[in-house]
Amino acid sequence: MLTSIDGKSVIVTGSSKGIGKGIARVFAEKGAKVLIVARNFDQAQATASEINASGGTASAFSADVSSWNDMQRMAEAAAECHGGIDVLCCNAGIFPDAKLSEMTPEQWDEVMGVNLKGTFLGVRSCLPKMKECGEGRIIVTSSITGPITGYPGWCHYGASKSGQLGFLKTAAIELSPHNITINAVMPGNIATEGLDDLGADYLQKMTESIPMKKLGTAEDVAYAALFFASKEAAYITGQALVIDGGQVLPESLMALEDI
Repeated sequence: MLTSIDGKSVIVTGSSKGIGKGIARVFAEKGAKVLIVARNFDQAQATASEINASGGTASAFSADVSSWNDMQRMAEAAAECHGGIDVLCCNAGIFPDAKLSEMTPEQWDEVMGVNLKGTFLGVRSCLPKMKECGEGRIIVTSSITGPITGYPGWCHYGASKSGQLGFLKTAAIELSPHNITINAVMPGNIATEGLDDLGADYLQKMTESIPMKKLGTAEDVAYAALFFASKEAAYITGQALVIDGGQVLPESLMALEDI
């Protein structure tokens, strides 16, 4: 049993849907006060309303994580609504499909702006409030794509996710004197709305390539994030945890034929 996070102030970016929504829901179920951050305020408010209706505590905030001004306003809003900032989950991310031969500089910049710059700006904006609290937990949603695997159409996405891991290594060193930890979760294929557009064939082939023969859930990732946010994980920083049902383990699909 992990130490309770009841009453803790938690920010989850990109939490109106998908993995972020799962993280927000699990943290709220455990008693945290969660700020739902998304570009679309109506969607953020809908998620916050769901959590509140289920007995949790959540507020909605509209922000673009690639905007420094928005991230500063986000940190101020979390402190005002929930009394400080204890946990930041940098989850916002995009993964538009674009083959390298067709990818435009604008598409590259957009993905880097949200996924990588957005992580930096989120962390940077919350540091003063975390230092005031005397401790803090930062959890970054990276991916197996980029740091471990590759997939056609996601060069920009993979580069951004690898960049997040490079960022947190040095950030962990700089933040450690302030009792602030930063770690990453690295999801594999998780069943969210984001996979719907990739088609049934993609989902079937991906399921077949996972030793556990199923896609993960947003809650699978959320509970890993919850561990990193706990008191029990206070001596862990600069690390990354893969949540993929064993997807990266087989040398090839042949390795799965006899199991």
